[in-house]
Amino acid sequence: MFYELAASTWGEEEKAAMADVIASGRYTMGEQVLAFEREFAGYFGMDHGIMVNSGSSANLVATAALAYKSDRPLQRGDEVIVPAISWATTYHPLQQYGLKLRFVDVDLETLNIDVAQLERALTPSTRMIVPVSILGNPAALDIIRDFADAHGLYVLEDNCESMDAELAGRKTGTFGDLNTFSFFFSHHISTMEGGMILTRDRELSDLCRSLRAHGWTRDLPADTALYQRKSSDHFEAYRFILPGYNVRPLELEAAVGRCQLAKLPGFTAARRRNLALFQELFAGDDRFIIQREHGKSSSFCFTVILNPKHSLDREKIFAALKEADIGFRIITGGCFLRHDVMKYYDYEVVGSIENAITAHELGFFVGNHPFDLTPQIVRLREVLDRF
Repeated sequence: MFYELAASTWGEEEKAAMADVIASGRYTMGEQVLAFEREFAGYFGMDHGIMVNSGSSANLVATAALAYKSDRPLQRGDEVIVPAISWATTYHPLQQYGLKLRFVDVDLETLNIDVAQLERALTPSTRMIVPVSILGNPAALDIIRDFADAHGLYVLEDNCESMDAELAGRKTGTFGDLNTFSFFFSHHISTMEGGMILTRDRELSDLCRSLRAHGWTRDLPADTALYQRKSSDHFEAYRFILPGYNVRPLELEAAVGRCQLAKLPGFTAARRRNLALFQELFAGDDRFIIQREHGKSSSFCFTVILNPKHSLDREKIFAALKEADIGFRIITGGCFLRHDVMKYYDYEVVGSIENAITAHELGFFVGNHPFDLTPQIVRLREVLDRF
């Protein structure tokens, strides 16, 4: 395809790292995972990193950790404020832990949660906010953090689409009590599958470590406060303290992740150069609403929303893109309230969600990659102009 939605970012270094792991004979979670966790947490200036097998699992384990916290744990029926646009596994763990979701509309230009609606969304039962920086563009995380602190709310920051983005000189994925990342094939770095949780809280870190591996004690530091050791080493070797999962990562994934992390600054710089060209070519054309950069985007992709006032036919535009060999897809997961799965949710909608619906019905995105896309972006502009 001339303009792919996703592209590999691997080189010979990643293949060599995998070969070294295979030669070692140790494939499951071990020293490579520990090293990657330390390096990744260090890159973001965080105290604790917990690697898991996907960004979706990162959201699941993070939600679970807050449900088993010793002080003020999340409980069934507690309410969580969420944006109307995100990927499915932003929401599923919240439903699976019995939480009630309060959906808030997005800003049509940034595609992130409309923080002007936070006060309206707040009730006496609200316990948490889950901000999502959509497709590389930072949400108003500083405002959300201040609002959460003022009202005693947890923040679970879903940063799976926005690794290496920045807001006011601070990396996204560092504003939450827990912060999640994804290393899926199309994301900013790729370990095949994989994810990470970052936190500054020691108890939450220990909870995540136990929950990712069966609720076991094996991976916990000796001085953890989660439990008291007993005298029998025979029993302690297989002691379970939480109803956990098996979402452990592989050594292969972590070894690749270490290579990819070293390349991340260069990847981000290339993505931002492509973004600058996209912004230049589409600036001032009110037929198309493109994502307004908030802070410094790490530019996962390029979004286009057809301005409703021009009555453009999206299906005909899709046909033109297909003919030009340009890949495209729905913006993240679209307006999540439009999906069949909502019949299983306990939720309320706060006010209107017309912006999320507009993005769902009139929007799409095309890919961005960490290498020069000048010919691809120029053709995109030409195809839309011809149409």
